[in-house]
Amino acid sequence: MTRLKLDSVNMRFGPLHVTRDVSFSLEAGERVALIGPNGAGKTTLVNIIAGSLRHSSGTVRFEGEDMAALTTSERARKGLVRTFQISRLFLGMTVEENVRVAALHRHQGRKVSRDTIDAEVGAGLAKLQVGHLAHKMVDSLALGERRLVELSLALTMEPRLLLLDEPAAGIPHGESRMVLKAVNELPSDLTVMLIEHDMDLVFSWARRIIVLSGGAVVMDGQPEAIARDEHVQRIYFGRGDA
Repeated sequence: MTRLKLDSVNMRFGPLHVTRDVSFSLEAGERVALIGPNGAGKTTLVNIIAGSLRHSSGTVRFEGEDMAALTTSERARKGLVRTFQISRLFLGMTVEENVRVAALHRHQGRKVSRDTIDAEVGAGLAKLQVGHLAHKMVDSLALGERRLVELSLALTMEPRLLLLDEPAAGIPHGESRMVLKAVNELPSDLTVMLIEHDMDLVFSWARRIIVLSGGAVVMDGQPEAIARDEHVQRIYFGRGDA
């Protein structure tokens, strides 16, 4: 099943053309990395998909539905969920309270019992094995633990497409492995697109890599092909030879 389909998506800020005719599809269960040099337009593209930016032209469809008229929150409740490069957790609350906010948000506008919410919070904590942190204040956690809590919140929304914006950003190497392990153990039918600068992480995790440069897709393929491509090496790795 096609989870996401972009057709000729463009984004302009006045004379600045930052997203150029981007077209690709993501299928159910795919593990895709979106890479490119600084300024390539990766975060802009994720913002367009998630709904925090309205693109200038083209179409974004999630499971066949045009997303143009839907807000970020509406998209999230349909199963199109994202995390952020900079933590967006509620620092003055416990881990359990943060996960509860996500569960309540998913049911916004519907009547649900406290038992239902309690069960979803418990499941959200269990999915990333952070139940032992439930009563800790978020601002007391290590960076790697915060990333796991963010993933718990995202999974509590029951996504079918999860956009991860640099989940290992700012995390010490040892803790980033912990985050990667958690991402590797996500449900197999969940489509995941990850933006990441850590190439070791990208090539150890992704089954498909999309390369952006100047706001355009310059290559889309399996990691082995991406690693060998001289054009990708020039624009991203700064090398001209394999």
